[in-house]
Amino acid sequence: MNHQVSSPMSQSMDTPTGRVLVTGALGQIGTELVEALRQKFGNDCVIATDIRESKGCQLLDVMDKTGIEQIVKSENITEIYHLAALLSATGEKNPELCWKINVEGLENVIRVAKKHDCRVFSPSSIAVFGPDCPKLAPQVTPLNPTTVYGKTKVIGEELAINSGIDMRGIRYPGLISYKAPAGGGTTDYAVEIFHAALENGHYECFVREDTKLPMMYMDDAIRATLELMAIPIEQLSEARGGYNISGCSFTASELVESIQRHLPDFTCTFKPDIRQTYADSWPDEIEDNVAQNEWSWKANYNLDKMVDEMIVNLQNQSSS
Repeated sequence: MNHQVSSPMSQSMDTPTGRVLVTGALGQIGTELVEALRQKFGNDCVIATDIRESKGCQLLDVMDKTGIEQIVKSENITEIYHLAALLSATGEKNPELCWKINVEGLENVIRVAKKHDCRVFSPSSIAVFGPDCPKLAPQVTPLNPTTVYGKTKVIGEELAINSGIDMRGIRYPGLISYKAPAGGGTTDYAVEIFHAALENGHYECFVREDTKLPMMYMDDAIRATLELMAIPIEQLSEARGGYNISGCSFTASELVESIQRHLPDFTCTFKPDIRQTYADSWPDEIEDNVAQNEWSWKANYNLDKMVDEMIVNLQNQSSS
């Protein structure tokens, strides 16, 4: 069942013999993952790339296979965190571009990784689940997503297992962070709501108040990523294409109530749009016993603890 794949990094994960490449480094996950990787491996060992220019970040388009290979060769890359993608809400507006970036871009990365013996992390998503999935989503269940974005992530999981390289992924829930803006996903309301609450005391939510979705504080997501990549591949099953990990599931109205503990005058109205349809096709909660058993995964943040962190950190940001 397991693919026995060795690579320069598979023996000692904390001391890479080469360097780490991150694509999509300026996105919501990339912003914080690059920081964590640099803390772990050292600034010089982590090459951040994106299609936008920014200090400390090189230009790289994942549609440019030659460009990817040039960086991998010139920078002695042995591990790739491939985060460049279009997310669900953005992707559905432009399905052809979503497919191109999320599938063809990943295929480019895999080809280069295979040629140069690199390990790869490529995120999956709860968007792989469809309406036929149980409301408590198990690790193994039919994956029949209704969105193009979800379909691209199912293909990504299949490529991870069949690529012949050490490639891993996590089915990220909705991710909540104060450091970087949300990137066009269906769960973005759970980030936007904090900014609106602090700035003007009101938010108009694009999903129903009873919409329950799996969410996760970004600190947990980054830690999960690093923990998964530190496990020898021999200990991982085929779930490595996209592990279920659970953070905290809550309804939109429960999130409002938790925020009101800090901001009692905060109000929220609900005006569902097309993103409600995507949310309705996803499970309410995630069962993550496989990740728990194979690499001892456990979330640190529940709803109230996450809300406390978000409010305090955003307030500190605005006052500094």
